[in-house]
Amino acid sequence: MKRLLFLICSLAIAQTKSDSRIAAILDDLAATHQFAEVAISPDGSRVVWVEEPKAEIYVKPVASGTASRLGSGRKIAWSPDSTRIAFLSDEKQPQLSVIPAKGGKSKKLTSLTGFLTDPQWSPDGTKIAVLFAENAAGGGGPLEAEPVETGVIGGEIHNQRLTIVDAASGASKQVTPADLNIYEYDWSPDGKTFALSAAPGPADNNWWIAKLYTMPIESGKMMEIFKPETQIAMPRFSPDGSTIGFIQGLMSDEGFTGGDVFTIPAGGGTAVNRTPRRKSSPSAIAWIAPQKILMTEFTGGSSAVTTLDLKSGETERLLKADENLHIGGNFGNFAISRDGKTAAAIRTDWQHPPEVWAGAVGDLKQITQANASHHPQWGEAKSIEWSSEGSSVQGWLLYPRDFDPSKRYGMIVSPHGGPANSVMPHWPGALFDPSVLAGLGYFVFFPNPRGSYGQGEAFTRANVKDFGYGDLRDVMTGVDAVLKTAPIDPNRLGITGWSYGGYMTMWTVTQTNRFKAAVAGAGIANWQSYYGENSIDEWMIPYFGASVYDDPKVYEKSSPITFIKQVKTPTLVVVGERDGECPMPQSYEFWHALKDQKVPTELVVYEGEGHMFRKPDHKRDVIARTLAWFEKYLQ
Repeated sequence: MKRLLFLICSLAIAQTKSDSRIAAILDDLAATHQFAEVAISPDGSRVVWVEEPKAEIYVKPVASGTASRLGSGRKIAWSPDSTRIAFLSDEKQPQLSVIPAKGGKSKKLTSLTGFLTDPQWSPDGTKIAVLFAENAAGGGGPLEAEPVETGVIGGEIHNQRLTIVDAASGASKQVTPADLNIYEYDWSPDGKTFALSAAPGPADNNWWIAKLYTMPIESGKMMEIFKPETQIAMPRFSPDGSTIGFIQGLMSDEGFTGGDVFTIPAGGGTAVNRTPRRKSSPSAIAWIAPQKILMTEFTGGSSAVTTLDLKSGETERLLKADENLHIGGNFGNFAISRDGKTAAAIRTDWQHPPEVWAGAVGDLKQITQANASHHPQWGEAKSIEWSSEGSSVQGWLLYPRDFDPSKRYGMIVSPHGGPANSVMPHWPGALFDPSVLAGLGYFVFFPNPRGSYGQGEAFTRANVKDFGYGDLRDVMTGVDAVLKTAPIDPNRLGITGWSYGGYMTMWTVTQTNRFKAAVAGAGIANWQSYYGENSIDEWMIPYFGASVYDDPKVYEKSSPITFIKQVKTPTLVVVGERDGECPMPQSYEFWHALKDQKVPTELVVYEGEGHMFRKPDHKRDVIARTLAWFEKYLQ
């Protein structure tokens, strides 16, 4: 009896310490300064950035001097002469505004009703284009919470249209057709034509079938110049206006770009792949000369900034870093001056919280000190490489805080979302992030299996019609490789992930009992039912080869629900109530099945949240629950 009381008291004390440690980590992360955007002036002299949570805009000279606060807003854009900054005001109905870069009073240009994004100045600085969805209640892409729908569903579509605003008077005009949604665009150097990626609405679903167009402003006629095999992103005119460059590749998520660099004559013609068989994944481009492109790219579990000479085909790497640097897209954090010599970036990795850097591309200097008081709550990170079925695979192993090589530790495996994505060193931030588990004494393993960016387009395509099979073999081979190199207890393994990582978590526990606990965030339990529930089903065709109605078997064979009788692993399931990418019924279906099989499980649905959680208390709660779940089952 005394021994039982001692064990109960010991467990209570350990739990109290664990709860206290969780709170300390989450408090520190919540206090970390976050930078949302960065942009460098075309002449390379000044940097402007946005700081959260109040969307405060700051500007600072690159060479020296102090930062000045300009106001509040998002979607910052420099004028061509580097004297003014356009932005969208931070209010319930954002409006396009302009402020002098040297400071002063901002000028509101528009009084529009709907969703606005992506302001870009005309080359002569007299106009500003924006994407505008008139009367749209929301926007921002499929990561955001889906609107509550009742009545006739799908009857009203609010397409984003290209709208030109006069920078002096504020007069605006929608210039693209109402039946097309514009995703991305670029001005021609003479300011007379646009390059655009577009598709019929609904916007969130049809990005995957967008085509490349040009549109002369005078006629307003959309001219299709390229119908891609897969997805396209970032159409950009060359400085002489003769060519349009873009990224094409197999992309599973809008705004998370990877593939190969292509160019096509601006008047139409044959598109040419400029990076065939490259063992990396270009993520964005910027022209720095008529025959030279600067690109950011995924390289294994790192990123690089590289120039590509179109005449010779030669490349030159200007910067390689164990972090995620990319121009534009979702959470863009790198910007380049007009001549390609000066850059600005929001830099961060597991050992360094985010700060703004600027200077020569290969010699960036830190220019902010917002997070000087924050230090990592976890141990060091090591890149791990292993061989799997003839391919080289890479991942990151995050060590526990206060690592003691004489001890044995549990390990959490975290497959990433996508699947077309890659885990790179980063400071835990906006979305569900298992990195914090290393602060509680776990190793955390982030594999980048087949289907990931970073090793070329063939590697990204290697899980087509094979979800859960080859990629899981890569993950498990990686787990075995890690067990040979670190003091990890093979009987204390957990697995967790979000989105495709949530699917991989659900799938893994149906295929193996090696994991003693699991947390599935925004997962997918049944590809067949998922096809008819999600708001972005067009992404699935390139991966499955056909719709679920034409080939249900290929969807069935990769569905966790097909093998649900094999699950023994205690699994926590969490999801946003209004997630359009991985709808809540998928989590409910998996949880219900586990409950029926008497497997320990719990389902938590977060009110009003989409695929990416926005409410700080919800983000904190889902991480705290995850940590507590693993503490319960992996002690």
